[in-house]
Amino acid sequence: MRRARVLVPLAILLSILLTVLLTVLLFSACSKRKPIVVGSKNFTESVVLGEIVAQRLERAGCAVERKLDLGGTLVCDKAITAGSLDVYPEYSGTALTAILHHEAMRDRTAVMKRVSADYGTRGLSWGPALGFENTFAMIVRTSDAQRFSLKTISDLGRVSATFRPGFGYEFVERPDGWNGLLQHYGLRFAEAPRTMDLGLTYRALAAGEIDLIAGNSTDGLIDVLGLTVLADDRHFFPPYDAALVVRRDLGTKCAAGPHPLKAGSMPRPCAA
Repeated sequence: MRRARVLVPLAILLSILLTVLLTVLLFSACSKRKPIVVGSKNFTESVVLGEIVAQRLERAGCAVERKLDLGGTLVCDKAITAGSLDVYPEYSGTALTAILHHEAMRDRTAVMKRVSADYGTRGLSWGPALGFENTFAMIVRTSDAQRFSLKTISDLGRVSATFRPGFGYEFVERPDGWNGLLQHYGLRFAEAPRTMDLGLTYRALAAGEIDLIAGNSTDGLIDVLGLTVLADDRHFFPPYDAALVVRRDLGTKCAAGPHPLKAGSMPRPCAA
């Protein structure tokens, strides 16, 4: 009887120790699971979208590593194809021309279908669309717009001999950027564009250091600095609908990860 009484507590103790050991091992395995890496480009809207994505993933219970403000289009694309990023916000026209090297298309639905299909062959998912567009905007000072009657990009032909353009580095190099715009509109500027960080172009324009910049149509500085956007009257720029680029293996890092990134689950911006 005494031996039986000794064996019962010993069995209970062993059971407790085994439970504790399994709990420790399970916690250790979970803690070693790689986080979902969320990236963004190096401008405000992209950073904000990246942060929204990161917070939604965290609320779903996923571990998240942020690589926001990472760099330009090609930097982010290289990172996600290499596996250094798992998700980041991109724009359909940018993907079509700068990444996939297709000719610009004007039909919004056709652009989304083409980009989605091509990204699928790269092991990436395109979408969901985030419900808004952020196109390139050719911007001048309002005082100049009034003085020279500048309303459209075509109107720049009247000031191309004297206007000093200045752009972010990416716009000068992209096929849907400066050189393509000049060819499409038949413009010839006497002065080659100055290149600088995109965020500096607005201040340089407002300070009178340059006369024409390429910004983003949703940039708040357009209104803050009292600038004027010229209409793309010959429809050079393709649609630039915002969407998420997601690695298809994202779910291996967190099973709950894909759900908050699906179509219909991402919040849409409020109407202005």
